Amino acid sequence: ASLRTGWDGGGGWCRAAANPRGVGYSTDFEVHRNWLAITHNLPLSQWYYEATSEWTLDYPPFFAWFEYALSHIAKYFDPQMLVVENLNYASHATILFQRLSVIFADTLFIYAVHECCRCVNGKRAAKDILEKPTFILAVLLLWNFGLLIVDHIHFQYNGFLFGLMLLSVARLCQKRYLEGALLFAVLLHFKHIYIYVAPAYGIYLLRSYCFTANNADGSLKWRSFSFLHVTLLGLIVCLVSALSLGPFLVLGQLPQVISRLFPFKRGLCHAYWAPNFWALYNALDKALTILGLKCNFLDGTKIPKASMTGGLVQEFQHTVLPSVTPLATLICTFIAILPSVFCLWFKPQGPRGFLQCLVLCALSSFVFGWHVHEKAILLAILPLSLLSIQRAKDAGIYLILATTGHFSLFPLLFTASELPIKILLMLLFTVYSFSSLKSLFRREKPLLNWLETIYLIQLVPLEIFCEIIFPLTPWKWHFPFVPLLLTSVYCALGITYAWLKLYLSVLTERISVRQKTKCPQFL
Repeated sequence: ASLRTGWDGGGGWCRAAANPRGVGYSTDFEVHRNWLAITHNLPLSQWYYEATSEWTLDYPPFFAWFEYALSHIAKYFDPQMLVVENLNYASHATILFQRLSVIFADTLFIYAVHECCRCVNGKRAAKDILEKPTFILAVLLLWNFGLLIVDHIHFQYNGFLFGLMLLSVARLCQKRYLEGALLFAVLLHFKHIYIYVAPAYGIYLLRSYCFTANNADGSLKWRSFSFLHVTLLGLIVCLVSALSLGPFLVLGQLPQVISRLFPFKRGLCHAYWAPNFWALYNALDKALTILGLKCNFLDGTKIPKASMTGGLVQEFQHTVLPSVTPLATLICTFIAILPSVFCLWFKPQGPRGFLQCLVLCALSSFVFGWHVHEKAILLAILPLSLLSIQRAKDAGIYLILATTGHFSLFPLLFTASELPIKILLMLLFTVYSFSSLKSLFRREKPLLNWLETIYLIQLVPLEIFCEIIFPLTPWKWHFPFVPLLLTSVYCALGITYAWLKLYLSVLTERISVRQKTKCPQFL
């Protein structure tokens, strides 16, 4: 049981540390083991109803079938892992299989990176292969720190899923529009979080594929609309959706599937506050609560003990500021995405404009979304890597977002033995990112200004305080949430700043008529 203060200084913030085995695997490891067992043993009609474990199946059907396919290989490693009742089962053979399955699935990610690199033009050709944009891009993607720790230390299949996304991006850049649309439609039915970037795909395909020509001034030629192209895109979406959701529609279980995919009762924030606008909002609410209690403006007996600092995955009420509803976050996200979509339509820049809109959609959804997971920041960092090798301005934004976003993932690895690993891997990737991009744009002005540099440097003392100093103080018994709160709030400032800076860059960018009429190559 956690030690509770007047507003729950408790261990809900430390829920990630509630691993019954102490070390060796994460919560997500058990999540996917349970899904293997569910899909292997139970009929389709029970997949989205089974609730023996608290980690119920809450991914779309294609991912469930992916787990089903893996389960038929898993049974040769250790059939006991496929028993639904074997909660928290983690034999050596099970761990080996789970790790190998992630590595094998990453082959799609490697291929997708290769295809993205093929889209890079030779404007910045260098004699040294280490300074070539294609090499830098390959390293930034393949050795991405966040993806590495989330998939191969923490445990998930994000590499496989991002492989589908990057491959769809590459196909759109290569003007293979139907392939790109098919890949993205399939991706949505593997993991629905990618719906965040669906507006970018929809508008880009409509502008570039459904309308086939522009006027001389760069404006859209409405008469070029192709009913055939719209029909083909519609068929792809309908066929993929029918293949995925059709069986559950026939069984009359579609509402149950939807309720699992969109569990709004889980609350505004995840167990660990994602570093977004709502982290700042929650922190402000807590600061006002403390101030109100000290000034006797608030009645301490009326403040709920299970508050946001507990990090519980449930609905809650703010104390001072207005409580946030799912509808409010949806409206905020929609408003935040809208300008980027307008730019994609009225200021078309081909694939580069599409990527800018994709990143802004991902960031807007991360900043204002409901129950956002901290790992969702990778949805913006990875595609921004593709822009970072093109312009110094984008490279600077990438360095801020990647450094801050990756640092915000540190709490996923919380044991003492993992501390040197995450610090070393973070340093290696960050040093390479800064040095390679600085070398690529050495003839231009510095990538970061002095204020941005100071902000990023302050991550070092923040980590020292959270990992070394704070555990030695008596505060850790009364306020165990403080390190996570500081990490979340400080990183939220950097991520929000990067989002605003990228938006300002896109909105103020001037597009010539030539750029509007001639669809440029990717990079």
